[in-house]
Amino acid sequence: MITSLIILKLLKFVLVGFSGMLIDYGVTWLMKEKAKLNQYLANSAGFILAASSNYIWNRLWTFASQSEQITREYFSFILISVVGLAINNLVILLLNGKLKVNFYLAKLIAIVVVTAWNFSMNFLITFGE
Repeated sequence: MITSLIILKLLKFVLVGFSGMLIDYGVTWLMKEKAKLNQYLANSAGFILAASSNYIWNRLWTFASQSEQITREYFSFILISVVGLAINNLVILLLNGKLKVNFYLAKLIAIVVVTAWNFSMNFLITFGE
């Protein structure tokens, strides 16, 4: 049974994720379109910068973590995000590379898939709820 507390945390996680998505898209766009870097390198940089921002906001607001093990939490969050990055790039590769879906639409779909992964793993592992 999903409690209202979990739903509230999920909504906060999604709001934090939306701010991360803006960072992710902004960095990806700048690196891909303006700096002319490889789309997967640009995607990875945007994703990692967004994940770091998301960790801070999720620690402080979503999960209100009081743990003194900030380093452990951060690396757990980043490791989960890196697995999410692999899922993200795989979805983009399949949708954009194989099915020829627009790169940014494929990226949006990947973000939705990875949000479910990230929330569940961080809820269970990083912040130990």
